[in-house]
Amino acid sequence: MLFESIVFGPISSRRLGVSLGVNLLPTEKKYCSFNCIYCECGWNQIDTKVDVPLNKREDVKAALKMRLESNSEQENAKINSITFSGNGEPTIHPDILGIVNDVIELRNQYCPQAKITILSNSTNLVREDVFEALQKIDNPILKLDSGTEEMYNRINKPVSAKFDTIIDRLKAFGGKCIIQTLLLRGENEGKVIDNTSEEEFEAWLGIVKEIKPRSVMLYSIDRETPEKELEKLLIPELERYAERVRQLGIETNTY
Repeated sequence: MLFESIVFGPISSRRLGVSLGVNLLPTEKKYCSFNCIYCECGWNQIDTKVDVPLNKREDVKAALKMRLESNSEQENAKINSITFSGNGEPTIHPDILGIVNDVIELRNQYCPQAKITILSNSTNLVREDVFEALQKIDNPILKLDSGTEEMYNRINKPVSAKFDTIIDRLKAFGGKCIIQTLLLRGENEGKVIDNTSEEEFEAWLGIVKEIKPRSVMLYSIDRETPEKELEKLLIPELERYAERVRQLGIETNTY
């Protein structure tokens, strides 16, 4: 599923409530530094090492302003989150910090109750502008799907980002972040996919303990996935894992 405009929705999000989406990326294909086996946008078709046209900063600001101005005050008041998501990894955009500043300005003017959220796979935390942009927003939701490099490579299929580097930057980001983790089991390319085994979950839990996030989101597959041999976990099972995180004193929600 791809989004065909800069601003889309609002949609009802199981994690964020009424969410107005912002897509900085191409509308015709996914553009991401991960190639996750469960991604609702499908497999990567654009090489992230190749420059592609992205939505310009001024166009993003104009599109969001037009949308918020066209809404009634009552409609804007119902927005819980202005969410950077869309067709891949939003922090790939070279002007992410400036765009975040623009969105904060528009949010403050038109819907001050709304939170600003970025759903990120954490790969670009090595860029100082990305790190700063994520520190400025209300909900920096950062991905960590595995506690081991091997399972990270199997689930997320990174283009180039190194597992240890991501972990170091997540630890540096610290207590302002929200860690998002999709728990799943299955198979891909003849290899076992399972971040729920005792060994894998303990490794992940140890990293989370070091990051000390403000909260954790554990969730399961919700939409069609490019890899078909994957198992969706139900809430009761997610809750068993969540309780182990809560024992660390970290707020944890399941979806």
